Amino acid sequence: MSGLGEGFGKVILFNEHFVVYGIPSVAAAIGDTTVAKVEDSEEFELLDNRPETPGYKKEKLEQQKDSLNRIFKAMNIDVEKNPVKITLEGDLLAASGLGASAASCVAIARALSKHFNLNLDDEQINNVAYEGEKGYHGNPSGIDNTAATYGGVIWFQRKPDGNIIERIKLKEPVEIVIGNTGKVADTKKAVAGVRERKEKYPEKYNQIFEEARKLVFDARNALEDFDIRRVGELMNKNHKLLQEIEVSSEELDLLVEIALENGALGAKLTGGGLGGNMIALTPEKDLQRRVAGAMEKEGYQVIKTTLGGS
Repeated sequence: MSGLGEGFGKVILFNEHFVVYGIPSVAAAIGDTTVAKVEDSEEFELLDNRPETPGYKKEKLEQQKDSLNRIFKAMNIDVEKNPVKITLEGDLLAASGLGASAASCVAIARALSKHFNLNLDDEQINNVAYEGEKGYHGNPSGIDNTAATYGGVIWFQRKPDGNIIERIKLKEPVEIVIGNTGKVADTKKAVAGVRERKEKYPEKYNQIFEEARKLVFDARNALEDFDIRRVGELMNKNHKLLQEIEVSSEELDLLVEIALENGALGAKLTGGGLGGNMIALTPEKDLQRRVAGAMEKEGYQVIKTTLGGS
């Protein structure tokens, strides 16, 4: 008896970091996924066969163990009494900024639910994955696991009395390029840094956060109207705000520059920042190829995919 589960990778289109403070954010699932397989075993075993940014899996190993224990606890599974082998695969790159940890948490939760006949629905899977994400991020926003569970494009706002999660309909899939800095980012560190600076410079940061709040409502309208050019302009503005709160990096800024110079409609970092990945909005295959080629020419690893996998 074995169980299979899948979780979507994701990019944050708007307002990573700001989302932690209750400002709405927009995430989009991508076409790449992580797949988990759970089968009976003599003893507990984890086999991680996901493709990766070199060093990612090793660097995240302790966090991964913590995450797994939280998932087992949330699902009331005792792996000492019922040992299993968990195998992670799929085409989603294990890398910072792609929701790799959330995709694996969702895939594992789904596979465990099938293996142990728990029949968890999407909402329950999402809750379990959120618990698993705490192992990686300490105080996660919940946006990554939501996109990994449901797919599509998601409007997300964190609220003390229950998060607001709404689907945004895209008229059709849109091509994007994801550029990888090759640096494994520490999201916990990035989040803590923003908090420290926000406390130190409240006036400056409150102004930036207010701009981020206004921007995301414009972005939602642009997405719903399928005004892709406007979406791109707002992505550029959002990247500037993220630079101002000091979560970008030299490599991320260079990749953004390369993308825009080669015709991308918009480009910004995605995820925790300080390394990891960025995204470029490149509707139509020719533009996607051109932007991806320019990044590869500079020695960067790229992913060509679409927004809103579901």
